Amino acid sequence: MEERKEQLGEILGINAKKSEIGAIKKQMADPNFWRDHQKAAHLSKKLTALKNVVDRFEAAGAGDLDALEKEALFSGEYDGHDAVLSIHAGAGGTEAQDWAAMLLRMLTRFAEKKGWTVTLLDQTVGEEAGIKSATLEVSGYNAYGHLKSEAGVHRLVRISPFDADKARHTSFALVEVVPDLGEAAPVEIDDKDLRIDVYRSSGHGGQSVNTTDSAVRITHLPTGIVVAVQNERSQLQNKAKALQILKSKLYQKQLASQVAQVSELKGEHRSAEWGNQIRSYVLQPYQQVKDHRTGFTSTDPQGVLSGELDNFIEAYLVDIKSKKSSHQ
Repeated sequence: MEERKEQLGEILGINAKKSEIGAIKKQMADPNFWRDHQKAAHLSKKLTALKNVVDRFEAAGAGDLDALEKEALFSGEYDGHDAVLSIHAGAGGTEAQDWAAMLLRMLTRFAEKKGWTVTLLDQTVGEEAGIKSATLEVSGYNAYGHLKSEAGVHRLVRISPFDADKARHTSFALVEVVPDLGEAAPVEIDDKDLRIDVYRSSGHGGQSVNTTDSAVRITHLPTGIVVAVQNERSQLQNKAKALQILKSKLYQKQLASQVAQVSELKGEHRSAEWGNQIRSYVLQPYQQVKDHRTGFTSTDPQGVLSGELDNFIEAYLVDIKSKKSSHQ
């Protein structure tokens, strides 16, 4: 058992977690720590989560090691980071846009059940229903480690609520996930490579947000990557957040070009259409959600769509770990 525990301690990075706990406590001792309430709350939650893992490890018996081995699945370089998710409706108009909104709700509920902080950075609503696209920032312990499994095309089969003939429809939506590296992303951006557009925010946020051109859309011309943020109260804040996300996306793109296992970072960028789906959600003529990468299935699609994703995520991470082991 001691040998098993020692190996698990190395995988979990217990010594590194102890160092991080010490660093956070040092920051919290600063009298100015709580001036930035959002950052302070985030670090406080992170401290609690880190201490939980370390305390459980140090007090672990044989039974507890089984549970901690699940924690060891989140050992990727970026797993501990926050995540930025982008959801895009695929072909199919209102049907696909409604499906994109359902995925937005599913992922938001999953994150909230974890006790994480979810911030809607940008959203473009559909003409009749749903959304054309949305971008979320999810802050929490191992947020990226959990949510990277959701990157890819999601397929829905159901009786359309928008079809008077009650015909069965198939809809697609694309989910992109990148680790939020913040200012730490080692990327230099040349201003001449950027096109910056400002426009009036369509989201909530108070009078000043809704009556000024505070929303910012940044297009990185060499790659075509677009980042839009409209949730902050000022144009300057939105621009800063958009640049931060752009740096994370560019760094992820650089890494993806160097690494064969692209799916470990973000998932391949595939078109949101038939044949490319990572997961299918069938509501008619039977009830089933199936992940096509792992084969894991659930007969409770309503539960899954309400954010019950843990079993899918665990199956995905176990699959990644087994593939790594087989290649070593």
